[in-house]
Amino acid sequence: MINWKNPDYAPIWKERAERLDRIRANPEILHALKLHYKDNPVQFITDWGVTFDPRNAEIGVETIVPFLLFDKQAEFVEWVVNLWGNREDGLAEKSRDMGVSWLCVAIAAWMYLFKPGVVIGLGSRKEEYVDKIGDPKSLFWKIRQFISYLPREFQPIGYDECKHAPHMRIVNPENDSVIAGEAGDNIGRGNRTAIYFKDESAFYEHPESIDAALSQTSNCKIDVSTPNGVGNPFYRKRHGGKIKVFVFDWKDDPRKDDAWYQKQCDSLDPVIVAQEIDRNYEASITDAFIPAPIVESATRRGVADIEALGPVQYGLDVARFGDDKTVLTCRRGRVVFWQKSWGKTDTEDTAGRVKSEIDAFMKPDQIAIDVIGVGAGVVDKLKRIYPEKGLVVEVNSALRVDDGYNYNLRAKMWDDMREWLKTPVSIPKDGLLRTDLTALRYKFNGGLRLMESKDDAKKRGVKSPDYADSLALTFAEPVRIKKTSAPITMPYRQYDMGIM
Repeated sequence: MINWKNPDYAPIWKERAERLDRIRANPEILHALKLHYKDNPVQFITDWGVTFDPRNAEIGVETIVPFLLFDKQAEFVEWVVNLWGNREDGLAEKSRDMGVSWLCVAIAAWMYLFKPGVVIGLGSRKEEYVDKIGDPKSLFWKIRQFISYLPREFQPIGYDECKHAPHMRIVNPENDSVIAGEAGDNIGRGNRTAIYFKDESAFYEHPESIDAALSQTSNCKIDVSTPNGVGNPFYRKRHGGKIKVFVFDWKDDPRKDDAWYQKQCDSLDPVIVAQEIDRNYEASITDAFIPAPIVESATRRGVADIEALGPVQYGLDVARFGDDKTVLTCRRGRVVFWQKSWGKTDTEDTAGRVKSEIDAFMKPDQIAIDVIGVGAGVVDKLKRIYPEKGLVVEVNSALRVDDGYNYNLRAKMWDDMREWLKTPVSIPKDGLLRTDLTALRYKFNGGLRLMESKDDAKKRGVKSPDYADSLALTFAEPVRIKKTSAPITMPYRQYDMGIM
């Protein structure tokens, strides 16, 4: 039994040497042993695999050590192999330093050795992470090490690393299996693969195009990553319920305990702890415009917990592209009653749907509509339905503002919405709204805050934040109150009146 916190590898090396001596003294057993390993990857990795940890040098321990799988690692190996056999996709959400990259390498090497004619794909966001000669962080360096430390009896017959393991490719001359590497937007553009490991896939620059390419070239894709914020394809897969998920929590690692965790908290940035150790999607980015705890607090309060005072405001974000949604939000003061969404429709149908939803609920004091794109056509039709001056408000979110803080009206609306969320408010317990509110990032332009554009968000796989934009539209302009739809209880706050 290994002492995981203070391992002694000498007995393991001795046992392997004795096992190898028995094989060489009785070569007839080698064929039967290979047949056994063909169906038992955990046993093969445990018996012969190695891993590398440069930190061992600091404490006088060898850096190349036997790859001894703890229970969760062994479970992962079997999980991946079963997915491959069933031609299913999977996602592995991991804490840092769980040895998952080495596990993927070990599985790839096992398949390469014992499954004739297979092609195993390995991809990461940068080429240097896939293959860079002499760099231990690259996946192919790990594979070459794994193979080179195997006894010659388990290496492919005729294998020569210089000849058969060139850049981004390792060929088995005995059974024609191949391990192939790709990086960045080239992932999925090569040959078909039996299985594809997508290393740190939450950090890909164009994840949706990569997913589209891989959908045509592999029947088993394994996404492996620590979290990187909400809204991206890795997040949606993880929480979508459509593919199988494997979770590596730091508590599953017998080498770690509460003292280890406290040391990480004391020495690392809280965002790194949240992202790479606690696997917290919403707290794992530093430039989220609206922090997750603010949104979480707002979802804890129900409509009955907050008195709805002031004018009734509707915000309409009209779908512009493809799978975008048209979303209508109803807010009164500090309460968001509901959000209704539907697929892209023409302006006539959209205006009719808005009227139907409003008539079924509560008379409006304001309907704010984003006029960029097809929204302008909806405004014209709703103004005919609601002719009262100032009731239907045209919002051009790209207009510059002069408040000394925000670059344009969209940034100001989101800024006001964020401040509103900090007060005692109630919003629906809806995962789509929560994701939208926390997904967007920001930057500065000339010292002024600028929200991430929908196009830029889509480049990193984040869908249009239609639900959040719809709510933000209720903060575009103060309501011009002539006669409210219900009495207002005094005293009221600026937030209750829609005035920021």
